[in-house]
Amino acid sequence: MRQRNIKNLDEKLRQNSQFLVEDPAQHKGKWARVFGNDNPIYLEIGCGKGQFIMKRAASCPSANYIAIEGQSNVALRALEKAQAEGMENLRIFIAYVHDLEDYFEAGELAGIYLNFSDPWPKARHFKRRLTYRQRLLNYKKVLGRDGFVEFKTDNDGLFEFSLEEIQEAGLEITEATGDLHSEEYESKDFTTEYEDRFSKAGKNINYVKFK
Repeated sequence: MRQRNIKNLDEKLRQNSQFLVEDPAQHKGKWARVFGNDNPIYLEIGCGKGQFIMKRAASCPSANYIAIEGQSNVALRALEKAQAEGMENLRIFIAYVHDLEDYFEAGELAGIYLNFSDPWPKARHFKRRLTYRQRLLNYKKVLGRDGFVEFKTDNDGLFEFSLEEIQEAGLEITEATGDLHSEEYESKDFTTEYEDRFSKAGKNINYVKFK
């Protein structure tokens, strides 16, 4: 969905910069210093306006959360929420990430969340999908021993593609359903803005957790 431009965006980002990480690569291997503790760190790639990651961070103050968003105008909304709520265990940075090893050391993350990622529907673009096997193996490199990835999508085709890629990457599926909100998985309690909209419209939400 195309986002409306925000007037004076750079100024507004500066005004809401308390939880913004401007040079994330310099913190590789040192994210514990950013948070001032050794609590486990969880990452959301593509946080949108931040509803999901805010719910996660609020529910578990004994963990740290990092959210990545590629669109500055969208990230601003997440930053405004984080600043308003004083979410000390949350940091946000603005980037389109291709290699998590640019930002994190091996084993630095406890979990990764992928919520309603771009499906890149054209066949020739399959390598751009966040659940393409090479990306999955990249995630594995920065996850700890018990680290996991959770993926949610309303796109049935992308879900089937993702299940196949998980298997091809040699990863283990621990939870999976084509209708998350009819199940008892914890993840259904932490929704995104898109998820709420799709669910109210009666659309099934696909979900898989793997490691």
